[in-house]
Amino acid sequence: MLAEMTHTERYAMMLVGGPLRIILVTIHTALKDVAGMIDSRKILSVIQLAKRACTMLRIRSPRIGVAGLNPHAGEAGMFGDEETSEIAPAIRQAQSEGIPVSGPYPPDIVFYKAYHGEIDIVVCMYHDQGLIPLKMIAFEKGVNVTVGLPFVRTSPDHGTAFDIAWKGIANPSSMIEAIKLAVKLKA
Repeated sequence: MLAEMTHTERYAMMLVGGPLRIILVTIHTALKDVAGMIDSRKILSVIQLAKRACTMLRIRSPRIGVAGLNPHAGEAGMFGDEETSEIAPAIRQAQSEGIPVSGPYPPDIVFYKAYHGEIDIVVCMYHDQGLIPLKMIAFEKGVNVTVGLPFVRTSPDHGTAFDIAWKGIANPSSMIEAIKLAVKLKA
C-alpha cells in the first residue's frame, strides 16, 4: 500500500534482529512456487536494495551475502540449477556495478557467517529461509523494515496478535526496537 501510494516500484522486506539483517527476494508464498518466482533480474534488484539498506543502516563498508535456494547451494547442479542459472548471474552483475556482494552460499553457512559478523546483510530467496534463523535469536526483538520507500518505515516483526489484543499480556519489545531502529535509519 505504501509503495503504491508513493509510486515506489522497487522495494523489499528487510528484517533486523540481533546480529542478523536479512532481505527477501520473495515473501509470503508457498515454498513450491519459490523457484519459479526467482530470476536474475529480481535477485539483482534485491541485491541493489540490500546495498541501499546498508546505507540506511550507516554501514560504511558493507558485505552482502546471497543465500542459495537449494541445499548446499545446489551442489553444482546436483540439487537444482537455480544457483547457476539465476542467482550467480545476478551476483556477477551486481559486482560489475561495484556492489560488494558474494555467494551464492549454502543457507546454513551464510547465516553462520552473518551471525559471526562476516556478512552485514543476507539476501534470502524466500520468507522462512531468513526468518527461521532471525526469529530463533531475536523472536521478541525483530524489526520489519521496508527498503526502497522514500521515507523510513519500520514495524514489529510479528503479526497483529488479535488473539491477545486488549488482554494486557503482549510483549512490547519488538515495537520498542522498531521505534529505536526508525530513529537510527536514514531514508
